Amino acid sequence: MVAVRNLVVVFAVLLIVPLCSHGRPDIKSVNASPDTLFAQSAAESLTRDFSSPEISFLLLDAHSGQVLVSRWENSDRPIPLGSLAKPFAALAYGEQHGFRYPAHFCEGTATGCWRPDGHGDVDLTSAIAYSCNSYFRALTADLNASDVSPTAAKFGLEIPDGDISGSELAGLSPRWQVSPLHMAHAYLELAHQKDNPTVHQILNGMARSARQGTGAEVDRALAVPSALVKTGTAACTHERHAPGDGFTIALVPEDDPRLLLMVRVHGVPGSQAARTAGQMLRRIGN
Repeated sequence: MVAVRNLVVVFAVLLIVPLCSHGRPDIKSVNASPDTLFAQSAAESLTRDFSSPEISFLLLDAHSGQVLVSRWENSDRPIPLGSLAKPFAALAYGEQHGFRYPAHFCEGTATGCWRPDGHGDVDLTSAIAYSCNSYFRALTADLNASDVSPTAAKFGLEIPDGDISGSELAGLSPRWQVSPLHMAHAYLELAHQKDNPTVHQILNGMARSARQGTGAEVDRALAVPSALVKTGTAACTHERHAPGDGFTIALVPEDDPRLLLMVRVHGVPGSQAARTAGQMLRRIGN
């Protein structure tokens, strides 16, 4: 917990200019105090140790929403973000069904899940934790863009095109595209609404994801495991094309997030992007 608090102090004094994937960031100090020099050293360590052009990331102050560190070219440009959309599809479903969510039995490939042997009995919380495609295919079967648009607007996401429907609204196709920066801020808003019963279920799912779900590599990397995590895999949008890119959003600490880290790793699934996110959080926390 102390390490996480130190992160905010370290990076809040930085002014980081985003860079393209082939360069290094310009790091400018607000003043010449020793604390600022230490902060510059910490930021340079992060960009050095995770300098691969395969990795893009945004680090935000969870309280203010300020971008503390950015290495993500065109982070305001909408792209497919895969299962990162699932919480917002769930909230839109809730608006249509009195915020009552069904149970579901995931049979794996037979019911359209990424896990061949399935997840078995799942509810909303476990479906978030394990990013169960079968659950979200069933949940969104009757949803259309007009159902999701109010939730998207409320959380500052791009409005889906009118002909997008069903599981496309849960990120299971590349059609609903959202900018990484907007998605990061939408997750901050989720964390700020933790007293909402449905959001509480979603955040519990993200906590379980960090402990034992698709985001478990984040908690494994932290000295004191305590994170909220959602992963996603989406169609690659890089010039050097890969079958897909992995995304992870991690908020730390779990009980009162102070930082949000969003990571994209080229050519891997979201569960592997979680490993990179965990390593980055550990590095900047030490």
